[in-house]
Amino acid sequence: MTGGRGGGLLVAGTTSDAGKSVVTAGICRWLVRKGLKVAPFKGQNMSLNSFVTREGAEIGRAQAMQAQAARVEPTALMNPVLLKPGSDRSSQVVLMGKPVGELSARGYHGGRQRELFEPVMACLEELRSTYDAVICEGAGSPAEINLRRTDIVNMGVARAAKLPVVVVGDIDRGGVFAQFFGTTALLSPEDQSLVAGYLVNKFRGDVSLLEPGLDMLYGLTGRRTFGVLPYAHGLGIDEEDGLRVSLRGTVRESVVAPPVGADVLRVAVCAVPLMSNFTDVDALAAEPGVVVRFVDRPEELVDADLVVVPGTRGTVRALAWLRERGLADALARRAAEGRPVLGICGGFQALGERIEDEVESKAGVVDGLGLLPVRVRFGVEKTLARPVGEALGERVEGYEIHHGVADVRGGEPFLDGCRVGSVWGTHWHGSLESDGFRRAFLREVATAAGRRFVPAPDTSFGALREEQLDRLGDLIEEHADTDALLRLIEQGAPTGLPFVPPGAP
Repeated sequence: MTGGRGGGLLVAGTTSDAGKSVVTAGICRWLVRKGLKVAPFKGQNMSLNSFVTREGAEIGRAQAMQAQAARVEPTALMNPVLLKPGSDRSSQVVLMGKPVGELSARGYHGGRQRELFEPVMACLEELRSTYDAVICEGAGSPAEINLRRTDIVNMGVARAAKLPVVVVGDIDRGGVFAQFFGTTALLSPEDQSLVAGYLVNKFRGDVSLLEPGLDMLYGLTGRRTFGVLPYAHGLGIDEEDGLRVSLRGTVRESVVAPPVGADVLRVAVCAVPLMSNFTDVDALAAEPGVVVRFVDRPEELVDADLVVVPGTRGTVRALAWLRERGLADALARRAAEGRPVLGICGGFQALGERIEDEVESKAGVVDGLGLLPVRVRFGVEKTLARPVGEALGERVEGYEIHHGVADVRGGEPFLDGCRVGSVWGTHWHGSLESDGFRRAFLREVATAAGRRFVPAPDTSFGALREEQLDRLGDLIEEHADTDALLRLIEQGAPTGLPFVPPGAP
């Protein structure tokens, strides 16, 4: 780390969801605890979970979480390209925190992606000129041979910046040795020369039983394994690409603790299409005695004390889905009975009277659910803000990411939205992370639901998040060869790494 240019490392994965995001965060936390100035980086991110930086730039939530792990303020430099899917075939392209258009997958990979390579590399170089180390996260797999020519996030970045690469594999899924070998063997000789070795993630059991396989892997590839990270329960760390399994019955939890009062509080989150920033409910799940689950059937709302309609990249599509599933009628019944409903961002818009959308869905005027006196018009300009306000007598901080402009025509003021009875709506993501407000809100929910639930008086979501990030740092420090990782970051990939045939086609 000399000459005014910081060291670096690219954390790649054998698959999506192999653990790249959390390993990157863990390395960042380990390094900053060593006294180094470190920053995360991901050239291109595809995610509906995003965050707004203090300068008003939209980036992936995973990079914001990694910045917190590094104890630095997140900036657009850390995630210069963000893709926000709007359908199976198209995404909104966010460049340096601002939307620049909507592109099909073919249009993006057909040429636009390569145009973004220069600004991506400029961001990385700026970070490396400022920090002792930059820990980069890859996307998907570096061996996606159909996309290598236009790659701006995996080996394309590693080659251009001469970064060593560590490949993470999720052993809990099985087949990790084949994944490591096949990933390496499908790369070109030039790319392979940067792949320094592997990290096993989510291991359960006796590591000594794994060691013969690691030795054989070294014999086959000439590359060592830098650590075996154990399976860690209840991390509650922000996810990047959304929940990849069927959402029904999926439970979010950060801590497992008994309720303070006599009752638990059950929260049902409607798993709307193109759900965005579902991490909003993690602060609820962090409360002892609050059970959060994702649902897609009306009968699953019956025993819920609170129903959350979360953000979505497709408000009109979500409305149609709620109606098709019978959830719209169930929400209307709840409102009529005075049972709590909270709409956040796109969910807030869906609870209103009318939506005029010539931007997102281009559907024109569409009736909302009519549970709040709000009319929404979609504008071309996206609102990106970090508002601060007050609700229920408590200070609230949040962030806004939306094209819809709300015209609130009644009800009680609630953040930037409104409240009618036990139905609340706001555009503010992240508001429930404000501890005093969250407790006050849950007391209101418990009263309306007739539950003897009492919020814990001392739950700090910020402190819990810090504990989780420290746990990630501990995993790296205790289960990885940190001396070897530090040499990689400082000196780059070792020379003379053998070629593993057949290489890229």
